[in-house]
Amino acid sequence: MDFAYSERVVEFSQQLESFMAEHIEPRIRQYNEAIEEGTFPVPFMAELKELAKSQGLWNLFLPSLKPDEPGIGLTNLEYAPLAEIMGRVHWASEVFNCNAPDTGNMELLHMFATPEQKQQWLEPLLNGEIRSAFCMTEPDVSSSDATNITMNIQRSGDEYVINGRKWFITNSAHPNCQLFIVMGKTDPDAASHQQQSMVLVSRHQPGIEIVRNPPVLGHHSPEGHCEIVFRDVRVPVANCLGGEGSGFALAQARLGPGRIHHCMRSIGAAELALQLMTARAQERKAFGKYLHQHGTVAEWIAKSRMEIDQARLLVLKAAWMIDHQGAKAARKEISMIKAVVPAMHTRVVDRAIQVFGAMGLTPDTPLAESYIQGRCLRFADGPDEVHLQTIAKLELKQSAENPGATLPYLTPPLR
Repeated sequence: MDFAYSERVVEFSQQLESFMAEHIEPRIRQYNEAIEEGTFPVPFMAELKELAKSQGLWNLFLPSLKPDEPGIGLTNLEYAPLAEIMGRVHWASEVFNCNAPDTGNMELLHMFATPEQKQQWLEPLLNGEIRSAFCMTEPDVSSSDATNITMNIQRSGDEYVINGRKWFITNSAHPNCQLFIVMGKTDPDAASHQQQSMVLVSRHQPGIEIVRNPPVLGHHSPEGHCEIVFRDVRVPVANCLGGEGSGFALAQARLGPGRIHHCMRSIGAAELALQLMTARAQERKAFGKYLHQHGTVAEWIAKSRMEIDQARLLVLKAAWMIDHQGAKAARKEISMIKAVVPAMHTRVVDRAIQVFGAMGLTPDTPLAESYIQGRCLRFADGPDEVHLQTIAKLELKQSAENPGATLPYLTPPLR
């Protein structure tokens, strides 16, 4: 495995660093002020998107882009350092059309949509003209087990009738959100992993009600993590994505790249937290010494550096495996990074908050918001416990396939 960044990726990284420094970082305060005033999308977002597109920094995440589709088409390994750079500012990825959940949704449409579905939904998403949401999680069941999904999608002639409730549907309050990819059950009597289907639903279809956009750990997200009710929502049967009964398989296909993109951005956020912590520790004194001269703070800095670099290497390994062997072969590695990276993210940010003191709890630094994002990622795309269970199952399976491997290392008792 070779994780060295190619000359091409180094050039893109330098270009992206310059774009961030010139066009995004100077607007962080302006972005925050606009959100506080209730202005969303922020006034300069469309301008930045056009600028990014004109510089070739567009759709960097999708490896299988066709020549006539806008974007670059980098591999997962090539995309990793770029996503990390974007991750320093939580809204930056949207500027480059690399934001969740649209990236995962575009990958789904790219892999499984019909030509007609691609023309209607994928093309405007690739062009950054619309946004989308992925409607899977439900409030009444444990949605970490997708077979629990209860939303009813019943066929009636040449239409589907959709009834049910979803929540924590990211992006659903965004004014430009036009597409819901809705997962529900089309055949409750089929095998457990073949009961579910995905249906493409216009955000403005009659019968859809946005019930609320709940704050997350006290933080209100303008793009939304909404609770949504579907009451007799009708769509054509042609809106089924990938065929009836394929919903579970499609969800698994979507989660691999989506999970690794989250982890790449988290590493960037953790890097920023470490930089802030290190700078603060060198300029602030307590009890007659700079903070970094206190053993505890120096230890936090050292541990943070080690943990970030370890997590990055694991992410790069998973990215390499997805590129060369496919997401299925990298299933264990994807679960590993999803368990390791968000926990690392919150640990590093928590240390940085402690070094900043009360200031770290306020919007004067990005640390409080970064902590919320890292903590939420321990649920998003599956909770830690599910990933740990997956890792353990795969380890046990590997051990069972070679039961005598450890025998030479066991010394029988003397008689």
